[in-house]
Amino acid sequence: MNLCALCAAHLEAPAGAPQGHWRGLAEAIWSERPIVQAASYRVLNQLRDQGWPTEILEMAYLEESVKDWAEAAVSDKHRDCFGAELQNGDSVVLIQSLDVKGSTLTAKKGTVVKNIRCVPDVPEHLEGRVEGQLIVILTKYVKRQG
Repeated sequence: MNLCALCAAHLEAPAGAPQGHWRGLAEAIWSERPIVQAASYRVLNQLRDQGWPTEILEMAYLEESVKDWAEAAVSDKHRDCFGAELQNGDSVVLIQSLDVKGSTLTAKKGTVVKNIRCVPDVPEHLEGRVEGQLIVILTKYVKRQG
């Protein structure tokens, strides 16, 4: 995706761009390219409090996977496969058996992993102990227990 210098400079903090700069996203969100759709959704969602982006977001159609991708890019929260927020110290249950890379261990479906640690700056990674071994688990393979 090609961005102008102003867009690139304000992508993480869109409110700092000059008034009206982001209005072109009303068209960009309808792009055939998922990356353009996701970036447009992400910025418009961050500007929602200005009022005008809300209508665009309500009218726009994004595939669920594109919307999830856009929301994950701005979310620093760890969420299980059902969207429940995870915190350090929570217990989770594996929803499928997982082969642990670099090991002969297979973490079985239904295994409870207690006292997880959310990996900072990587919302899709958790750390936990399975059979005494510390492993990294993707959040999409767990559900919060209790």
